Amino acid sequence: MQRLSQTYQNVSNNHLFKTFSEYFLIILGSLIQALAMRLFLIPGLLVSGGISGAAQLVNFATGFPVGLMTLLGNIPLFILGWHYLGKLRFALRTAVAVIVFSLLTDALLLFIPIGGVTNDLVLDTLYGGLVLGVGLGLVYRGQGTSGGSDILSRILNHRFNMSISQTYLIGDGLVVLASGFVFGWERALYGLGVIYISGLAAEMILEGSSVLRTAMIVTGKPHEIAGRVVTELERGVTQLPGTGAYTGAERPVLYIVVTRAEVSQLKALVSEIDPQAFMVIGTAHEALGEGFTPLLKKSL
Repeated sequence: MQRLSQTYQNVSNNHLFKTFSEYFLIILGSLIQALAMRLFLIPGLLVSGGISGAAQLVNFATGFPVGLMTLLGNIPLFILGWHYLGKLRFALRTAVAVIVFSLLTDALLLFIPIGGVTNDLVLDTLYGGLVLGVGLGLVYRGQGTSGGSDILSRILNHRFNMSISQTYLIGDGLVVLASGFVFGWERALYGLGVIYISGLAAEMILEGSSVLRTAMIVTGKPHEIAGRVVTELERGVTQLPGTGAYTGAERPVLYIVVTRAEVSQLKALVSEIDPQAFMVIGTAHEALGEGFTPLLKKSL
């Protein structure tokens, strides 16, 4: 009974730490997004789509604070999201992300010059997209969303079976199109660059920098190759059964995960042992388990 109680306590502590870590990432990511807005996007009149982009257009026309308009614009979407999606976890994390981002976007105006840090549109586009994407990626890693387009995309996907990428394209495209009429078409084109760069940065933060490679090797000498990989590269090898469709002969397939730096060593090793082998190199975003990131550590 005491051991069971201790196990329950450990699980509870791990869950509490995981939840705290997720909310920390959401708050940090929201702060970084607000910095991107104040340092690069708002001064450069660059719109990245979504509710915050629409808020920039309203701010330009009326002078109402961008953060306040972002918060107000997210309220109806938040209500719709609660109605159609109905997940408390999703709602709480989205509310935290939206409120922190909105408040900080206006509060940072007290500390950051209204003109930002540069007058160069290219620099505003590159660094604005990069910093914004890092913030988005951190929010996503915290199992949250940034509201706006995220909520609308999930609702349209849930109700009308529209793909997430399609809904993002429609929503952000309409905001960027509107920015062309307000800020000019040159800045609208730069805005598309911001969306592209921020998407790449968010994906890299969320999934890693793709430094891992997978290899599938069809060979007649599986044991020799596997032995050398284990001893020289110190990587695990999985042998899969394979059959040639044309010859009907059995050809074992080796599956290996290595780092990008180890690919050349692996190719040289395979070429030396079996020059007739067939080898395919692919990209992996993440590897969990022995030799890479511990699976238990990642799950906490």
